[in-house]
Amino acid sequence: MTDREYRRQAFEDALASRVVVLDGAMGTMLQQRRLTAQDFGGAALEGCNENLVLTRPGVILDVHRAYFDAGADMVETDTFGATPLVLAEYGIADKALEINRRAAQLARQAAEEFSKPGRPRFAAGSMGPTTKAISVTGGVTFRELEDSYYIQAKGLIEGGADVLLIETCQDTRNVKAALIAVMRLERELGFKVPVMVSGTIEPMGAMLAGQTADAFWVSVSHANLVSIGLNCATGPEFMTDHIRTLAAMAHTHVSCYPNAGLPDEEGRYLETPESLAAQLERFLARGWLNIVGGCCGTTPAHIRAIAAMAEGKKPRAVPPPSGRSFYSGIELVEAEESNRPLLVGERTNVIGSRAFKNLIAEERWEEATEIARRQVRGGAHIIDVCLQSSERDELRDIPPFYEKLIRKIKAPIMIDTTDPKAVELALTYCQGKSIINSINLEDGEEKFAKVCPIARAYGAALVVGCIDEDKEQAQAFTRERKLAVAERSVEILTARYGIPREDIIIDPLVFPCATGDENYIGGAVETIEAVRLIQQRIPGVKTILGISHVSFGLPPAARE
Repeated sequence: MTDREYRRQAFEDALASRVVVLDGAMGTMLQQRRLTAQDFGGAALEGCNENLVLTRPGVILDVHRAYFDAGADMVETDTFGATPLVLAEYGIADKALEINRRAAQLARQAAEEFSKPGRPRFAAGSMGPTTKAISVTGGVTFRELEDSYYIQAKGLIEGGADVLLIETCQDTRNVKAALIAVMRLERELGFKVPVMVSGTIEPMGAMLAGQTADAFWVSVSHANLVSIGLNCATGPEFMTDHIRTLAAMAHTHVSCYPNAGLPDEEGRYLETPESLAAQLERFLARGWLNIVGGCCGTTPAHIRAIAAMAEGKKPRAVPPPSGRSFYSGIELVEAEESNRPLLVGERTNVIGSRAFKNLIAEERWEEATEIARRQVRGGAHIIDVCLQSSERDELRDIPPFYEKLIRKIKAPIMIDTTDPKAVELALTYCQGKSIINSINLEDGEEKFAKVCPIARAYGAALVVGCIDEDKEQAQAFTRERKLAVAERSVEILTARYGIPREDIIIDPLVFPCATGDENYIGGAVETIEAVRLIQQRIPGVKTILGISHVSFGLPPAARE
């Protein structure tokens, strides 16, 4: 077992056996040191706390030691703003790798100093939200964010961080860029990197980019996280409902490290160590938490009180995945008994709507996205978007359309395209858990092989058509054929690509039944019975039907 593997196992053992205590604020401690411009490396770098790991490493090491001495199990590296994107504001983007590596080395050094037999200490690589919330401020692309986070993650892991902590998350698109960056690093390193994620819920009850706590969890739940949680923004009092939600939903550990209350008009945090510990104790008593600590305004005194309170407390029992089918945009939608059927709005489709097609052709993005909003107001739970046309470049149309769309609707988005590049591009604009529409076995597993890795990386659900390579009946018509194709598809998706059943939506296909074509006689009954069989024989998956297809080919009056 390598040293890294040993520390990973020790961290997992700690989480299983006790409440793990995280450190408190780095910035608060540095402010107390009354550092000068010279300490930071000159007037141009004053306020760049991250550069202190190079210019005053002893100061940073002392902060880590103070928190370990207070009882912390884990400290965060001094890298909250150490992405190249943020460091560029100080003109030192080229030092990002060095700063992150050195910061991790310092945290790791302090952890080694305070580790004891049976009580190891850990270093978490802090990855902040940057100064750009891509859905709110713009000013950066998804790929630029990914590249910036990649450099940070690489430096932190090279320096010895035990886990990466993507924290103070305000926009889930930023989080997804960070997660994609970590996956990229994992492929290069050849081993899994433990990741914790912590969001920030504003006093208004949602993240800065609008997501609620439940939608946030669903959006990142695919990533096999060490923990999900909340930090910053408020004191623990205002986190109660959101922590309760995460504790009820998450099939991983839950963390909470709040500010020392809300700052007063002079920016002072007034929550006492005893008061903060008492409020976190309330969460522990209800079985909601595995990891506790402090954020802005907290000091070693706060962590000492929290550590004393948490000693001997039972950590939250981590439940298995629920098997429930969730989708999200800004808000959450669940496919379950009480709200069936979910309605998918299909008017934002260049193939199915001439009006929408014309708006896209004329690049009237605002009016085109208004169609989506009208569908949501009319009762649609999910919005299907198809921009794929032989007359236009889909990859060119996705950015301007989706930029407007994500500001117009809160509903989950169903990405309707056969182009894997378009699928991935569209997913970079979606905060939530989207749905890819669709894949099938018409060309064998070719489409699965191209799209499934994208779905896994971004956490998207999949619509799977009952179509295979059969030369006589590729589009399954009978109930038996529909079931057989569905069973084969689900087996491949789950066993080979790791797609959970709750993320699979089977389309048994609806054929027109009033055209007089003898080939389609009985088609409606076969589809209805196929739905019944699929639900009985493949529990956990969901089904979807394009009901309007049943009247395809009829004149408008008859279709009505």
